[in-house]
Amino acid sequence: MDVYDFDNTIYRGDSTADFILYCYLHRPKSLLSLPRTAVCGLLYVLRLMPKLTFKQNLYHMFVYIDDMEPFVAQFIDSHTDHIKEWYNRQQKDDDVVISASPEFVIVPFCDKIGIHTAMASRVDMHTGKYDGINCHGEEKVKRFYERFPEGTIDQFYSDSYSDSPLARLAKKAFLVKGDQLLPWGKK
Repeated sequence: MDVYDFDNTIYRGDSTADFILYCYLHRPKSLLSLPRTAVCGLLYVLRLMPKLTFKQNLYHMFVYIDDMEPFVAQFIDSHTDHIKEWYNRQQKDDDVVISASPEFVIVPFCDKIGIHTAMASRVDMHTGKYDGINCHGEEKVKRFYERFPEGTIDQFYSDSYSDSPLARLAKKAFLVKGDQLLPWGKK
């Protein structure tokens, strides 16, 4: 099986950032969370707040969106053109996506484009609170083996060396830079 990161890998851009902007534009009430986000962002930049705590505070904006499930579907419909063409050409039935973005966005997005197995950060779509830890780095390896105890990765694709733990498991790994697929370790 081939395993992919999502953001800036098969999706052009960062789906979480795009979703947050989409929330601000299409559900203006979510802007009420901006002061909280600004304060927490400053604390995070100053290293006075952990990343997970900052993200939960950022995601607090979701409490202002009453129709989250259909709203997520609208976002996905409006952003399916962000899937990179190189991925569309090589997509296979057993592809797996493992992402740090919220699961409630990634899983239905992957369903929409025909990826049957996706794992991501478990975030409550109504409160913005995490259930567990961010699906990042070594956590991606843990999630992979939870789902596929005997699994092997033929090819792995990511835009970030923070995914080196998964890349090490793959027979072949690629660093994605835009639409370029480079051998892992080459810049």
